[in-house]
Amino acid sequence: MAPTTSSSTSSSASVPTAGPAPSTTRGPAPRRAGRGRRASLDVMGWGFVLPFVVVFVVFSVVPAAMALFLSLTDIGIRDLTSPFAVDVVGLGNYASILGSEDFQRAMLNTALFVVVGVPVTMGAGFVLALALDSGIRRMRSVFRAIVYVPVIANVVAAAVLWQYAFTQQGPVNGFLGALGVDGPNWLGRPGWAVVAVLLLTVWRNIGTCMVLFLAGLQSVPEEVHEAAALDGAGYWRRVTAMTVPLLRPTTLLVSVLMSVSFLNIFDEPYLVTNGGPLSATTSVAKWVYDQFGYGRIADSMAGSMVLLVVVLVVSTAQVRLLRSKH
Repeated sequence: MAPTTSSSTSSSASVPTAGPAPSTTRGPAPRRAGRGRRASLDVMGWGFVLPFVVVFVVFSVVPAAMALFLSLTDIGIRDLTSPFAVDVVGLGNYASILGSEDFQRAMLNTALFVVVGVPVTMGAGFVLALALDSGIRRMRSVFRAIVYVPVIANVVAAAVLWQYAFTQQGPVNGFLGALGVDGPNWLGRPGWAVVAVLLLTVWRNIGTCMVLFLAGLQSVPEEVHEAAALDGAGYWRRVTAMTVPLLRPTTLLVSVLMSVSFLNIFDEPYLVTNGGPLSATTSVAKWVYDQFGYGRIADSMAGSMVLLVVVLVVSTAQVRLLRSKH
C-alpha cells in the first residue's frame, strides 16, 4: 500500500507546478482583446462626434477662412460675379478701417455696451437667482418662466414693444410724468438712445444669467450653509464668503457667454435705433453689416476679423483671470 500512496502523492503534487504555464502562454490574448475593444470604442466615439465636427468645419471654419482671405483682397460688390479676378492687397484694409472714425466709434460703442451691460446683466441675474433659490419658494416655476420669457421672445416683437415704450408719449415717459419727472427724448438723443438699447439688451439676457446662476446655487451642498449658520454666519455673510467663491466656475461661464453676446450685439441697435442717432448705437457688428450693404466687402470682412480677434482675446483673458483665482 505504501508505493501506491507515494504515487498518488507525487501525481497530486505535479498539478500546481503545471498551473502557471497556461497563463504565460495565453497572456497576449486578453491584451489584444482589450486593444480591440478600445479601438471599437474610439471608432464609436468618433462616429458620435463626426456630425458635429462636419457642421463646425462647414459652417464655422470654412466661412472664417474665407472671410480672412477676402479681408486681404480688394473685393467689391462688382467682383462677386468674378471672385478670382480680385487682387490681394495684404493688410491695407485693416489699416484703412482701424484709421476710420466710423469704425473707431463703433468699437467705442461696443466697448460701452460690454463694460456697462455685462456687469448689470450678471448682477441682476445673480440677485434673481438668489431670490428664487432662497427667498421666493412659492410659485418659483412661475417667476422663473416670467424672467426667462424675454430670452425666447421674438427679438423683432421685443424691439417694436421697446420703440413704443420709449417714445416721447410712451408708457415710460408717462410713468415718469406721474412721478413729476419730465421724460427725455429716449430715441432721439444719442445718450438716451444708448440707455434704451442697453435696457433692452439687459432685459433679454437676464433670464439666461438667472438660469445658469440658479443651477450653480442648487449644486452648492446644503451642509455647507448649515455649518456656517451654526458658526453664527448671517445670510449675506454666507453669500459673500461661501456662495460667491463656490460659484466661480459658473461665474466664469456666465461672464464669457455675456461678453461674447454683448460684443456681437446687433439685433437691438439695428431694430430699435438703426445705429442712430448720430451713430451713437452703431456696434461693430452693425458696422460690418452696413459695409457689406454698401458693397465694401473687403472692409466688411476685415471688420469681422477684428471683431473675432477681440472676442478671442476677451474670452481668453476672462478664462485665465478667473482660473488663476480658482
